[in-house]
Amino acid sequence: MPPKKRNSGTAQSKESKPGAESGSAERKESPGLALKKHKEKDAEFVSLCKSLHVTDTVCDRAWMLWKNVQESMDEVHDSQRRLWAACLFVTVSDLELTCFTVTQLLKAVDLNVKQFLAVVRKLDVNLDTISTKVDSVLTRLEKTYDVTLALYQRFEKTCKKIFALSSDSKEREIVRSCWTMFLLAKGRALQMEDDLVISFQLLLCTLEFLIKRCPSGLLQPLYQSAISKAQSPPIRTSRRNQSKVKPRPAEPEVDVQLLETLCKENECNAEEVKNVYQTSFCGFLDSLDLAKTLDFPGVTDLNQQYEEHYLKNRDFDGRLFLDGDETVLAPKIEITQVERTPKKNLSEDDAILIPPQTPVKAAMNSIQQLRGDLTSSGDQPSTTLATYFKNCTVDPTEDVLKRVETLGQVFSQRFGQAVGPRFVVLGKQRFTLGVKLYYRVMESMLKSEEKRLSVQNFSKLLNDSTFHTSLLTCALEVVMATYGGSCFKPGGCSHSGDLAETDLCFPWILDVFNLAAFNFYKVIESFIKAEPTLSKDIVKHLESCEHLIMERIAWRTGSPLFELLKQANEEGAAEQVETPASFNQPLQHNHTAADLYLSPIHPVHHVLPPESPVMPSSQAATQAPTQTASQTTSQTPRHPKSNSLSLFYKKLYRLAYMRLKMLYSYLLSSHPELEPIIWTLFQHTLQHEYELMRDRHLDQLMMSAMYAICKVKSVDLRFKTIVTAYKNMPNTNQETFKHVLITEGHYDSIIVFYNQVFMQKLKTNILQYASTRPPTLSPIPQIPRSPYKFPNSPLRVPGSNNVYISPLKSPRMSPGIMTPRSRMLVSIGESFGSSNRFQKINQMVNSSDRSFKRTLDLGSTPKPLKRLRFDVDGQDEADGSKPSGDSTLIQKLAEMSSTRSRMQEQKMKEDAELRKE
Repeated sequence: MPPKKRNSGTAQSKESKPGAESGSAERKESPGLALKKHKEKDAEFVSLCKSLHVTDTVCDRAWMLWKNVQESMDEVHDSQRRLWAACLFVTVSDLELTCFTVTQLLKAVDLNVKQFLAVVRKLDVNLDTISTKVDSVLTRLEKTYDVTLALYQRFEKTCKKIFALSSDSKEREIVRSCWTMFLLAKGRALQMEDDLVISFQLLLCTLEFLIKRCPSGLLQPLYQSAISKAQSPPIRTSRRNQSKVKPRPAEPEVDVQLLETLCKENECNAEEVKNVYQTSFCGFLDSLDLAKTLDFPGVTDLNQQYEEHYLKNRDFDGRLFLDGDETVLAPKIEITQVERTPKKNLSEDDAILIPPQTPVKAAMNSIQQLRGDLTSSGDQPSTTLATYFKNCTVDPTEDVLKRVETLGQVFSQRFGQAVGPRFVVLGKQRFTLGVKLYYRVMESMLKSEEKRLSVQNFSKLLNDSTFHTSLLTCALEVVMATYGGSCFKPGGCSHSGDLAETDLCFPWILDVFNLAAFNFYKVIESFIKAEPTLSKDIVKHLESCEHLIMERIAWRTGSPLFELLKQANEEGAAEQVETPASFNQPLQHNHTAADLYLSPIHPVHHVLPPESPVMPSSQAATQAPTQTASQTTSQTPRHPKSNSLSLFYKKLYRLAYMRLKMLYSYLLSSHPELEPIIWTLFQHTLQHEYELMRDRHLDQLMMSAMYAICKVKSVDLRFKTIVTAYKNMPNTNQETFKHVLITEGHYDSIIVFYNQVFMQKLKTNILQYASTRPPTLSPIPQIPRSPYKFPNSPLRVPGSNNVYISPLKSPRMSPGIMTPRSRMLVSIGESFGSSNRFQKINQMVNSSDRSFKRTLDLGSTPKPLKRLRFDVDGQDEADGSKPSGDSTLIQKLAEMSSTRSRMQEQKMKEDAELRKE
């Protein structure tokens, strides 16, 4: 049922009446509440339902939901009226009805968007209170709000630079028209309104369109001069006198000079904005009959058309930002989601403060950095790369170029389907960036392989279609993540199982190219090592993608992982899958893309256990990329070793244990004896009952193993408690415990999975842990630091919590572009300023009075955390040392000297190994 007339700030203006009246007209055709049917319900609840014009069905279901929630909650912290509103929202979302808009609901219970989202999520006290459908609606609402808020904050700042400061009603009308027109353009042109970058580009298009129609007296000098001389700003006249004005020549579709000025002032790529203007914004103008007119668009018409869009989508009213309405107030906690390390603490006489980054600025800077890194790279193979191709036994050049062309067409079309049909050309632009990065990384990889193997013929690798598709896919994922921004995507990627086509988050790119996730995983680590200019956020994003693959995506039906595991079982699992004996050994990261994509090609004796001596010959590895089929047959014994499977399981076990360790610390810290037992069952399941992972999630087995061991050990731990703690872990999604595969095509909750599947499969094994002779415990895996180093990121000096060092950035990286906010930035080799700044560094080094804000004591029972904390007692996790309360400069220097010695020893060992190879 369409909503009633908006109760908002803009509703007071006359321009809103047409839309409101149309909403009222539609409402008369919808059935109302039959009050006699709801006498047993709370009168205030029925009154709320009546004010929101819900149906009898919605009223009944929402009341039933409220009663269930009321019984499940230990105590109700929020007002009943707000919880009723949340129940109504959940009900209409589940039923996919259009009874009211989000704004109407917020005003009825006096909440803003963020507060309301928090209230709704509190309802999820049981596993089935909020469905995955409702959770998807909530996520989309939050992302759209965050993007709109960020854009409005940028819009306000931009308008102050464009328009002359005055209290002129004309200026206020222009600003209101501009924002309303942008909201309408975003709603009509974009299929995904939570795309920050494209939305911002549309905002610049809207500003260009209206600036050139403004009287020059309202503009700042910069924009007065930016308007092309071929087109002078029109003088605003009333419609009544327009017939007397001398006709003016038709204006160009876009004022290039003005648009370039806007782009420059907002650090946005002008070519991309021009493309959005010509392919999308012009189509939007045509739909409003504004493409060729020089008249200023009427506020009344814009309001009416946006009103229709707003009522149709049941969304929040974006015009309320203009009025500072309480329902869309920005949270007061933080301005930006951009990570800042370390915190700034400078006095007024110090260097210029680096301003905090807004989401828009962070996105623009990330794009600017990526495009800057690729300035010298071309969208065709370089001379060096072409030489590598020609050195191959079979020249792959033609296949490489043809593959790029074919995948480019596929990508552009799918991009248009996701974002909007007018954005196909924009998809081509992003694909071109991906191709540049693809060729650049491929060349870097081949140079590294040449140095490692002393060969130049990589025919087998470069003629591997899966390798090329995976490498190009990884390059495109970097581009998509850079443009998508990490501000509104927790963990860098979405973990929902059934995402809409309009979500470009990973693993969308895998579906576009029909690429198996297991094949994609093989290239991630080599890609990161081959491209040192990747930002820390992008490296984290790729690492999150790798984790997501190991947790879930690689276990989908049809994945090549199952075929490898099947072969491993047939030929002896101990030979093929990572054995528990090596868990306490460091995770070695000496595999390259060539090793993984050409695997299995090495003899079993070629991959030795960690305690074995160095293999006598590296010739097999040297010849691996170039050996012929006959050589492979003659050199390979009966049972080949799969490097890709072995490394996958090494990483899988360590990820699984880290997840278990965190959940365990929340729930069972008072039972330390259970941890190795739970881990043993968990590890046994992954190694010997891997079919349980098919179309399921790693965490589902983890929670089931924990519950099973607690059961047989008579430890009181309910599944509801496990799930509650699990929801507080990072990178989790409610689908993991609400939507679990039971049988083919049938899904249910994690509890049903445990009873009907997990317990039935592992009952004998689980009961062994209750006997007097339990199974041998699996060793605890050594948890290494992330294999992905961040060469461009500040690193803490060992022994200090205040001093960071970072490699010198390239000249283009100005302080405004750098993302970390630091207490003191020092560039060795450049002018530093007064000596008192060095004294301050010494004071920080010597200071023992520190505040350690990020601590994680795994030995105690911590409160549920919403973000993973990396520091232990303020120390770097790789340091391993405990801080002393009275540290001195001499101690710190000794620690730094010790660290330097260890680094030198490690470097000497690596050089020795390289010489042996």
